[in-house]
Amino acid sequence: MTEQIGFMQGRLCERVDGKIQAFPWRDWKNEFPAASAIGLHMMEWTLDHDQLYDNPLLTPSGQAEIRALCDRYSVATPSLTGDCFMQAPFWNADDQTAKELQNDFLAIVGACHSVGIRMLVVPLVDNGRLDTRAQEDALVDFLLSQEGYLQSCGVSVIFESDFVPSELARFISRLPSGKFGINYDIGNSAALGFQPKDEFAAYGHRITNVHVKDRVLGGTTVALGTGNAQFEIVFAELARIGYRGNFILQTARAADDSHAQTLRSYRDMTYAWMAQFGLLRSAA
Repeated sequence: MTEQIGFMQGRLCERVDGKIQAFPWRDWKNEFPAASAIGLHMMEWTLDHDQLYDNPLLTPSGQAEIRALCDRYSVATPSLTGDCFMQAPFWNADDQTAKELQNDFLAIVGACHSVGIRMLVVPLVDNGRLDTRAQEDALVDFLLSQEGYLQSCGVSVIFESDFVPSELARFISRLPSGKFGINYDIGNSAALGFQPKDEFAAYGHRITNVHVKDRVLGGTTVALGTGNAQFEIVFAELARIGYRGNFILQTARAADDSHAQTLRSYRDMTYAWMAQFGLLRSAA
């Protein structure tokens, strides 16, 4: 099974407070052997603003444990989804709070470096949405000022956004491609009614990570293949731009708690689409 398919942390254990996604405080260690047992060897870390500095990623002992678990179970953590940035965005905070949140951002970048996380996903949606040009400027100016630090840590920043394709293309053009890119979320685009060909024409060359999920138009996450996501068109477009990056299963949760079985089936569906359109790294 391809090493390009991973899963969002928390998908192989019970929900936290009924949420579809949150850091699994009780079960985070157990997900490493659970993933290895079903042939998944890549996990995207999740990070919430609540208890941020208690997260194992932000403590020296936790970082050592993460590295040890990765080695023991052959599970890589190449990327992180920073829900913390959406929950407490520095780009729309007052000056003092913004400075504190920027320091949090830099601490997270340093923590990513310590455990080998290379991509930091910043969701510009919901509470983190960019509503004004001033907010956008605050985000862009800060990131450009930290480009050297990102380079030294080997961490790139990639964005999810609910901007229409032309606006997302305009936004990402303000940031150099070396350390900044786009996380393409198949389900979110489906829920917003965007057309994949329009999206890929606008900013396909800046996509560096893909979240695999399905959503209904204007609605919630559902099982793969039961919503409005146009998977065959999306995978064909990914092939057209020569994408060879990762595919992270940010899929619907199992209603009957059969987490491993459900995730395995989604992995197999994703692998079939990748093989159909020649997206495997070993493919010619």
